[in-house]
Amino acid sequence: MAERLRAFPDTIRLLTKERAPARLDPMNEHVTVNIAAARPTLPDSQTVTSVRHWTDRLFSFRVTRPASLRFRSGEFVMIGLMGEPDPKTGKAKPLLRAYSIASPAWDDELEFYSIKVPDGPLTSRLQHIQPGDEIILRPKPVGTLVHDALLPGKRLWFFATGTGIAPFASLIREPQTFEDYNEIILCHTCRDVAELEYGRELVEHVKTDEMMQELLGDALKKLRYFPTTTREPSARMGRITDLLRSGELFSELGVMPISPQTDRAMVCGSMGLNTDMKAILEGLGLREGANSDPAEYVVEKAFVG
Repeated sequence: MAERLRAFPDTIRLLTKERAPARLDPMNEHVTVNIAAARPTLPDSQTVTSVRHWTDRLFSFRVTRPASLRFRSGEFVMIGLMGEPDPKTGKAKPLLRAYSIASPAWDDELEFYSIKVPDGPLTSRLQHIQPGDEIILRPKPVGTLVHDALLPGKRLWFFATGTGIAPFASLIREPQTFEDYNEIILCHTCRDVAELEYGRELVEHVKTDEMMQELLGDALKKLRYFPTTTREPSARMGRITDLLRSGELFSELGVMPISPQTDRAMVCGSMGLNTDMKAILEGLGLREGANSDPAEYVVEKAFVG
């Protein structure tokens, strides 16, 4: 199994090329553009290949990947658009924001998942991009939601709210995740049922896609999905922090409580989630890790969605 997983990136690239123009990513149902005909004009520009609007508040999109870009699944980059020209100088400055890369490190394209902010300087414009448009992408990936920042463990928890699921969309398609852990649990909390659709469809694809089955086999059974809503009635309701404190999360999943000896965790969401999760995890004996000092859990501080 380990040899198969290590060979995954090269194999997946070969298979996707053989199956072209089909894409591994199931979440983009729009026609892709002819990349060869695209002519970058912006600094550090990449071309939008597809866009999908999930709700009136959420959308995802894919762009071309710089040939030189190397990143670890779970990292983020700065992306954006050019701002309006200064009325005095006539010069425009780029509007940039940190976005987690939702596609895995082996993907030939880059995927992003974003909220729409009506009066947001960037997202108010970014939500209107179309295939063939260009965005700015600074090819300097960074971040703490990477395997290198965690000590070895047996069970990995992903805790996300809203578009904070993006880095975990990358990590649950990363072979190392399945090689390093016996169980992977993705917890995603949103206000409404429709806002869970991105994650639901992603997990379904990871578990059922023929190519993923061929390359990962029974290892895919390690992945479990625990979605909850806080506003609209659904099969599971409640904030993940409340379900953790009460122990309901563990009883519903039928697992033992989190322990620093066996469990590792990654957190990405609102500032409120980050603060509460840090207190909960540290109360359970877990310590916050970093790339330079691995420990039992990590939090992505750059996320603001």
